[in-house]
Amino acid sequence: MRSYYVMGMRVDDVTFEESLELIERWIEAREIHRIVTPNPEFAMAARRDPDFLRVLNESSLAIPDGIGLILAARLAGCRIREHVRGTDLVHRAAALCAKRGYRMFLLGAAPGVAEAAANRLVRDNPGLQIAGTYAGLHQPEHDPETTAAVRRAGRVDIILVAYGGGPQEMWLDRNQAMLGIPCGVGVGGVFNFLSGRSKRAPRVIRDLELEWAYRLLTEPWRWRRQMALPRFAAAVLWEMARGRTPVVIAPRSLPQ
Repeated sequence: MRSYYVMGMRVDDVTFEESLELIERWIEAREIHRIVTPNPEFAMAARRDPDFLRVLNESSLAIPDGIGLILAARLAGCRIREHVRGTDLVHRAAALCAKRGYRMFLLGAAPGVAEAAANRLVRDNPGLQIAGTYAGLHQPEHDPETTAAVRRAGRVDIILVAYGGGPQEMWLDRNQAMLGIPCGVGVGGVFNFLSGRSKRAPRVIRDLELEWAYRLLTEPWRWRRQMALPRFAAAVLWEMARGRTPVVIAPRSLPQ
């Protein structure tokens, strides 16, 4: 497998099928692995926060979630095989869990949202075992409370953490190994989509890679966050104008 470092942030050239194979392998082996969903907003935040960049780059798998990263790689003459959206990976991971009897925990989002998201996943995947849900808070001082809630759920094979880009990855970095959960995934706003709190772009919009524009139109209060997209594009073009490559290829073995 190849990895690309886009503005210093790692993105793995992995497919949905490969990602699910890894999740199953990690759960069966009971080893600790973290999945992150990098996008241009992550890239710009990581430029300001070396610790966040470290956590992203040390993760076992960094799926190509953001279309801006895929386009940046293509602009630099590199091609990522598949756009692995985090929302779609959660749906497929839930189907895998239902099939294999794995137990899933949903952590984060506003009170009640994780529970509603869990109900949707169970409806879509009969037999899916939800170990538990909990909103909680992401700050380190609240870790004893959140980890206690997860421990009360018993065996957890995969935990989805929805505290937003940055806080959710840092939470996993601090707590996942201590909890002994094989697979941890930072999922951003996925619980809002699953619960119906936010409306996902229609399939045709997603196929056109315009989901970001749809979210801006339907959730205009996100405009400040969406400004990361033009800033990221400007940073990539500036690096290229200076004769530097914004994308570095690094061969990488799939984590076992």
